[in-house]
Amino acid sequence: MKLSSVYCAFIALFLQHTADASLPVVLWHGMGDHSTGLESLVNLITGQIPDIYVTSIRIGKNEEEDIFNSYFMNVNDQVDMVCQMLSDDPKLAKGFNFLGFSQGGQFARAVVQRCSLPVANLITFGAQHQGVFGFPRCPGSNETLCNLVRKMLSYGAYEGFVQDHVVQAQYWHDPNKEETYREKSIFLADINNEREVKQRYKDNLLKLEKFVMVLFTKDSFVQPIESETFGQYAPGQSSKVLPMEETELYKSDRIGLKTLNEQGKLKNYTVIGDHLKFTHEWFINTIVKNYLV
Repeated sequence: MKLSSVYCAFIALFLQHTADASLPVVLWHGMGDHSTGLESLVNLITGQIPDIYVTSIRIGKNEEEDIFNSYFMNVNDQVDMVCQMLSDDPKLAKGFNFLGFSQGGQFARAVVQRCSLPVANLITFGAQHQGVFGFPRCPGSNETLCNLVRKMLSYGAYEGFVQDHVVQAQYWHDPNKEETYREKSIFLADINNEREVKQRYKDNLLKLEKFVMVLFTKDSFVQPIESETFGQYAPGQSSKVLPMEETELYKSDRIGLKTLNEQGKLKNYTVIGDHLKFTHEWFINTIVKNYLV
């Protein structure tokens, strides 16, 4: 009887360890989407890792507000809200993996840099880490909101009102107006340490176990595509694109990319296809099995 009790206790501890082996996962959707739009990925993850805690970020009271805010809410306010939201979740206190899709990718990175949360792996899919210069297509089904964004960007992406209220203007990076971008960009220029080097941004990013970026070779939404792995247009023109290693952001190591790369913590994947077009099989074999289990 005594041996049986010890055996049962051992099994219980083993099962508990197994259940705790996989960290929770947080997902942040992109422009024109909402938290429940990632439900298929939540099911995919939980199907591979039973009992794992997975949560999707929602900015607003419902799907409609979540979608609207993905176009027209100050990104800095969104990041502050998410920082508090994740800090208040006791299930994330011991660490979690953070997956960001499209603009949710650079927003998730901002959370990592600004908030000192226990993020193990940051994984971004089609994120605009060096911003965009162009708005060729608009994801989501709401053409009215898309057209309004286009009009506001045409009016002036660096105008104060547009910067404060149009999400896409806050990561608009005009290579012909680098000084204006650095001065006026209220979000991207800050998290990329373009104006001043905020050491905590770099230190927090260096705490990651892995920083994973996924680029889509036929992406028709992001311009330039190379922004998804920190490439950007060479200053003063919009045809030649510099790869990450040739950018000043990397060479100066302002946010720690060079150090992460030298430490083997930086990982890039290339998917042949349009924006966020990956198969479930690829996601399971490449992301779930390598970074979430």
